[in-house]
Amino acid sequence: MEYYEELGLRKEPFSTSPDPDFFFYTREHKECIQRLEINIRMRRGLSVILGDVGTGKTTLSRMIIKLFDTFSSQYDFHLILDPAFESEFEFVKNLASVFNIKDTARSTFEYKMLVENFLFKKAVEENKVVVLVVDEGQKLTPLHIEALRTLLNYETNEFKLLQLVILAQMEFMNKIKRQPNFLDRISLGYVINPINEEDTVGMIQYRLKKAGYKGKEPLFTKEAVSKIHQYTQGYPRKIIQFCHNVLVEILRNGDKQVKEQTVVSVIRRESPWHV
Repeated sequence: MEYYEELGLRKEPFSTSPDPDFFFYTREHKECIQRLEINIRMRRGLSVILGDVGTGKTTLSRMIIKLFDTFSSQYDFHLILDPAFESEFEFVKNLASVFNIKDTARSTFEYKMLVENFLFKKAVEENKVVVLVVDEGQKLTPLHIEALRTLLNYETNEFKLLQLVILAQMEFMNKIKRQPNFLDRISLGYVINPINEEDTVGMIQYRLKKAGYKGKEPLFTKEAVSKIHQYTQGYPRKIIQFCHNVLVEILRNGDKQVKEQTVVSVIRRESPWHV
């Protein structure tokens, strides 16, 4: 990381890994997290968060888990990073594994019963809020969706035994429209849009600050950031990746600041890859 010390940074400010410490609350993400938190606390059941590639869904999933860290005695979070399983049996078997259920079963039905017993024990007997977060939800098959719908049927007179949060690309909507029984169970539906220029400025500044930048002059000029926003169209992942690229550019050139011309130069070089 001494490479970045030349710019007054302690660490990489624009890593694309979903590090919650570098998460900047844009207006889009702040509203989404607030709504999610309320839905989970009220034990309303199913929340579906949609967004195009690069809008920050994966990082948001980590943030919602981190948000409840201080209430770990009350909330029991579980995460599925990639739900791409070939069969319903493999899917519910994985669910049992995610829930740390030690017992084994020989059929889909038996695994569903194990999961139901787990949810009843945790949510009713131990009075815990069980939350399952599924990332890459667009990979769920109709059979997987139906299995999750079955889990959402488990409830007391007051609350759902499972709080399910699915984060998916926009194409997931077409899948669930064909399964109205699942669609009807959505308590919170939210679409994450690309961020505006003001939040692009805020996100870049926040990440630089978290990486240790304390320079008297801004590392990115106002004109450079405006050009970055225009080029990336406000998609957080694209912004982060592009900012990394322009920092590499000024390091190569021995510059100390990202200017508009720096951005233009990198855009010209990258444009064949972004047709």
